[in-house]
Parts: sequence; structure tokens; C-alpha cells
Amino acid sequence: MIEIKHLETLVAIREAGNLQDAAERLSVTQSALSHQIRELEGRLNLNLLNRRTRPARFTTAALRLLKLADDVLPRVRSAERDMQKLASGSTGRLYLAIECHSCFQWLMPTLDAFRLQWQDISLDLSAAFSFAPIPALIRGDLDLVITSDPIPNEAVEYVPLFKYELVLAVASDNPLARKRFIKPADMANQVLITYPVEEERLDIFTAFLDPAGVEPASIRKSELTPMIIQLVNSNRGVAALPNWALTEYQEQNWLRIVHLGEAPGIWRTLYAAIRTEDLQTPYVQAFVELAREISFKHLAGIRMA
Repeated sequence: MIEIKHLETLVAIREAGNLQDAAERLSVTQSALSHQIRELEGRLNLNLLNRRTRPARFTTAALRLLKLADDVLPRVRSAERDMQKLASGSTGRLYLAIECHSCFQWLMPTLDAFRLQWQDISLDLSAAFSFAPIPALIRGDLDLVITSDPIPNEAVEYVPLFKYELVLAVASDNPLARKRFIKPADMANQVLITYPVEEERLDIFTAFLDPAGVEPASIRKSELTPMIIQLVNSNRGVAALPNWALTEYQEQNWLRIVHLGEAPGIWRTLYAAIRTEDLQTPYVQAFVELAREISFKHLAGIRMA
């Protein structure tokens, strides 16, 4: 009566927030998705969605099935990965580099889960802040690069992981904290705190300040996100960071978040850059799937890419 595809559909609706986005995630039409839900409702003789609300909300019956999905689907995925290992062999390597200082929040749990599932894969991680990672990927020195700045190359495929909003973190007593969003000109008298990265690799410049021809009053650099937060909290500058990287600090009232520009703001996509010939390698695909799964489970404010 209840099939795996039904559980996957309900999980997709929960994660996407609405039927349209869930249909896109499952690569089906919204009509086909709605038909599948109604078919299951007919089998169960129960409503799964309260269609009087916008967006439609889950009923008690649907919530019970979601509980089942959370128990069953990870086991199914684990079994599928085991079958992949048996079919293709489980030896190889996955050398990663990241261009994102804030990515450790979701990347480390992903690496831990990957190690448990692919114990015979040689795994290594480096921070690509002092070298160009894409040429290293093409040469074969690396196998995967986490980046938000895709550089077109026929030898590389950029697989989207998720979208995030770049926002400005400011102290509660900073005048910018009273604004819902800021314009580039608002940054002209602010100290901008950044990671020690060239301006041409920072989204706050390439996507916001440079097009408007605006420079901040000064720039201060720090390697660690907690140190940046401390500086912002003490009103010694402002910092542009991914929305999900600021959730815990915002909950503690350490700072305020201001949007960069009017709605929808500045949204960026985080990619896994992979050599084209390695795109179908089972353990590479497994890593990408795990990265998405863990990101959407733990990060607030991200969207499907």
C-alpha cells in the first residue's frame, strides 16, 4: 500500500515547503505530484494534506508517514550505497578542497558520515585559500572542490549543493541595524571585516559593492568566523556572511542581520566541482548526496539549487 516513492514524495514536500518546489526537486510536474498524493490518499482513505491552507499543510496521517520515512529512507539509502560498493568496488580516493571559510559547520559532519559508509576510500581535506583549486582539480591533485564561484571549463562539472543568502552582520547599536536592507552607498562609512581572501573572490565586492563603484571606509581581516562575530558584536565593523552561518549568533542576540539590497537580496549557489570523467563515480555521487542531505537537515535559511 505504501511505497518508497510515496515516502520520498512526502519528504520532498516537507523539505521544499510547497508542491511546486517539491515537484522540481523530484523532476516531475506539479500535476503528477498532486496525482501521486491523491492516489495514496485513495489507498489509505485518509487526507494527507490540508488543502485549505496556503501552502498546504500536513495532516496527522502525513506526519505519521513522515516519521516512517525518517526511519526507513536512511536505511534504504544505506543499503543502496552498499550495493554501489559491491557493484563498483569500494577503493579509491576523494581529495577535497574548500573555498568557503564557513563551510566546516556542515562539511565536517558530512565527512564523518562519508567515512563510516566508504571506509576504504582515502579521504583528505584542505582549505583552498592560498592556491587556485580548480587548476589543481583539473591536474588531478584534487577530486572535488567546494566553491561558490564556478569557472567554466569543459573538464569540470559544477554540481549545485544548495543556495544561500549573503547577508550583512551588524552590531545591535550600529545604525544599519535599523534598516531592513542596505544599499551599497551605506557601506561607504563602515569597516568591513572579511576573511583573508582577495577582494575579487569575495561576494560582497563582486556582487554588491563593485557594480556600484563603492568601497568601504576600511577593511579588516580575520581568519576565524567566531573572531569576526566578536568584532561585529563589539561594533568594530560589519561582515557579509552566509545566512546559515549566523543562525546561532543571531539566536543569542549577538548581532543583527540586514539584507544586501532589496528583495530577494543576494543569493549564491554552493557547488561541488568535479572532473567530468569522475561525475558518475559511485562514491563521488554518494558524497554529493550526503552533503545535500546533511546541509538541509542542519542549516537554516538555505534553498534547493
